[in-house]
Amino acid sequence: MTGSSRFSSLVQCFFTKHLCEHKQVSPRTVTAYRDSFRLLFTFLQKQTGKTPSALELSDLDAPSILAFLEHLESERSNHARSRNARLCAIRSLFKFVSVRERSI
Repeated sequence: MTGSSRFSSLVQCFFTKHLCEHKQVSPRTVTAYRDSFRLLFTFLQKQTGKTPSALELSDLDAPSILAFLEHLESERSNHARSRNARLCAIRSLFKFVSVRERSI
């Protein structure tokens, strides 16, 4: 399995298994997280030239995430509260991935 297909599978599992089945979050939370990742992946596509389906976990490094957060505030005029909600979604994915990687 390639890095990009593996990452795509992790994101899909994060939404279907982790958020919906395990955490049983509200549909609004799923929508908010979906929107956060849509914004992040679109931003990363512009930065890296990779389509969202070609992204790998290594593309989500600290400088990229910090640049994304800065983009939210400067380009999209998001306030700290909105930016932090997006960051929460990203942290949740990373926590899921780290726990999943340890169990494999």
